[in-house]
Amino acid sequence: MAKVQLKNIKKVYPLTEDIKKKKKDDKPAKKINLQITPEGVVAVQEFNIDIKDKEFIVLVGPSGCGKSTTLRMVAGLEEITSGELLIDDVVMNYVEPKDRDIAMVFQNYALYPHMTVFDNIAYSLRLKRLPKAEIEKKVYEAADILDIREYLNRKPKNLSGGQRQRVAIGRAIVRNPKVLLMDEPLSNLDAKLRNQMRAEIIKLREKINTTFIYVTHDQTEAMTLGDRIVVMKDGYIQQIGTPQDVFNHPANLFVAGFIGSPRMNIFDGQLVRNGNSYQVKIGDYACALSEKKCARLVANNVASQDVYIGARPDHIELSETGLEAIVDVTELMGSDIHVHMIAADKDTIVIVPTNGESLLFNKKDKLNLKLVPNTIHVFSKETEKNLEW
Repeated sequence: MAKVQLKNIKKVYPLTEDIKKKKKDDKPAKKINLQITPEGVVAVQEFNIDIKDKEFIVLVGPSGCGKSTTLRMVAGLEEITSGELLIDDVVMNYVEPKDRDIAMVFQNYALYPHMTVFDNIAYSLRLKRLPKAEIEKKVYEAADILDIREYLNRKPKNLSGGQRQRVAIGRAIVRNPKVLLMDEPLSNLDAKLRNQMRAEIIKLREKINTTFIYVTHDQTEAMTLGDRIVVMKDGYIQQIGTPQDVFNHPANLFVAGFIGSPRMNIFDGQLVRNGNSYQVKIGDYACALSEKKCARLVANNVASQDVYIGARPDHIELSETGLEAIVDVTELMGSDIHVHMIAADKDTIVIVPTNGESLLFNKKDKLNLKLVPNTIHVFSKETEKNLEW
């Protein structure tokens, strides 16, 4: 029910005495994955995004990339060092968290253990001194949406992890907030419950009219939940786009390696231009790129050069001839086998469909691989950017 704009948002934490002592000069340095400058530790830098009304945005990236800090700045739990946060065109930088009409779901549920489920959900409504009948109506509506009405008289300790997370979400949505923030809400659940709760969040999104900003380090959650995903690294946005765009057209080498499971295979190779045609070479193996890819490279006036060549595990095929590879380890995944091998001196994963047959790969088996021409990615060795986009 609100549009959210972040304009040149930056977050800098002042240097602690320990860090100051370790710094020998004022030159920018690296500690863990955050930049240290004379003004402090930069956690988020140049963050810009326009979030549409009722859009579901997912911030994704490795631990320490700045995604939770960004979320907390939107919530008002962290001060914004510079830049502007607007909700429905109103600047919110100095508005108190309670006045932003935002609700937040935390990773650890943050439920009151001495209260029943009903009282946990009703807590914020009672602070607003709403009539008892209205509170009951709103709590029952939220409980019905999340299918937890039968648990309203229980204490949190008597609930499973998935049920507690539903209660935490219920406590957030009962306020009918303009923006719902979720900070890794599924990370404490086991794999089966995570899958179930992802489906529940998708259903929830259809039932309530609000804008979602969701933080996760799990790229599967990002791909399944988001209208758009924001990939972050070291406090910077690496790419913003629909899940399909980010998966099919990664902006750089980091995004290519982070989005997709198993990870994208990356080889050292050459991009060779001949007029309006291109081919990639990995050692003695050569593969011509598709017409569409060649056209985009021509439009960018890309010259022949050494490149990183990316190919996803399900975009590599076994062949009678091609890139030579030696089998290392295999993982049977049911309908397919993940074959780990060494190709061009790189650890390489290929997904081989079983098609109902019993396939057998032995350690040290020699195979030949073929890249699918319309799925190959080429990245600059200098900038690590995707040369096609």
